[in-house]
Amino acid sequence: MANTKSAIKRIQIAERNRLRNKAYKSAVKTLMKKYFKAVEDYAANPSPETQQAVQKAMSEAYSKIDKAVKRQVLHRNNGARKKARLAKVLAQVATAS
Repeated sequence: MANTKSAIKRIQIAERNRLRNKAYKSAVKTLMKKYFKAVEDYAANPSPETQQAVQKAMSEAYSKIDKAVKRQVLHRNNGARKKARLAKVLAQVATAS
């Protein structure tokens, strides 16, 4: 257990940051899953509405990833890899149809 005032404060700050980081990472994962689901729906039934849903989901996921990178929750290479993974899935569906 921490003995000094500064060590106690650092523990509190670390816990606060851990919870904030956890929320960002969880949100990124959720938005990525929603995007993959939208792409799957688009692949099964290509229409302007489903394509618009894919674009909206992609925009939301990219935005959250960029914010996580900006706040140093994710490393910039990790953020870039996640965005590339999203783009790759859509490109595979586009070439298949």
